[in-house]
Amino acid sequence: MFEIKTDNAKYWRDCVDAIVNLVDEGAFNITKEGITLKAMDPSGISMVSFSIPSKAFAKFNVEKDVSVGLNLDSLGKVLSRTRDNEALVMKEGEGKLLLEFIGKSSRRRYKLPIIDVRKGVDKEPNVSFDALVDVTGEPLKDIIKDANQISSYISFKASKEQFTISAKGDSGELEESHENDGSIIKKLETSAESSAVFNLEYLDKMVKACPVGSSIHVSLKTNEPLRVSYGIGEAVITYFIAPYMEN
Repeated sequence: MFEIKTDNAKYWRDCVDAIVNLVDEGAFNITKEGITLKAMDPSGISMVSFSIPSKAFAKFNVEKDVSVGLNLDSLGKVLSRTRDNEALVMKEGEGKLLLEFIGKSSRRRYKLPIIDVRKGVDKEPNVSFDALVDVTGEPLKDIIKDANQISSYISFKASKEQFTISAKGDSGELEESHENDGSIIKKLETSAESSAVFNLEYLDKMVKACPVGSSIHVSLKTNEPLRVSYGIGEAVITYFIAPYMEN
């Protein structure tokens, strides 16, 4: 049994949005230390790894470790109805997740079934990345939107001098480069020049929930899975996506 409370229900909604952008079901592992989730998207192209410490919540009572499998799409729809200045209490009871939204003079309760989910992933891909790039979130989102106009794939390339993003399609080509000047590129560290191509649809889903003003951490190695991560308050969301390899 557990009882978890956040004074800001919209914060938990934002955390779940970052997960449900990519996967439709998964199991939250709840321990005294906090909440974690690892899951593959249905296609197997990408995965998400989420963690949030217990200190991020106003109340975090956990009697024993528990895994709570949920339809994340359903959870996301419930959380989308969060109102301003509401707190949220989550409990387990009778095979259901109980969610109680508490306003100044109102209470609203939902019950969602706890389900058995397909076995998730236990570990993140083991990649020794050659390039680490910190990019301001909003410009990266804009570049991905620009690339979406002409292609379904995007190329990342990191060298000691700059980080380059390019896309190519039947209707045209795009290339945008940025030096490590502290504005858009906050950090650029490379032990070897690295480049790979990735699916734009999945990358768009990954960066969508990054808070305004935050940095997105990109880890790259030639023709290896890409790692993308950022913080949502105390929570950390990390994604991996397999590279696109032309036959």
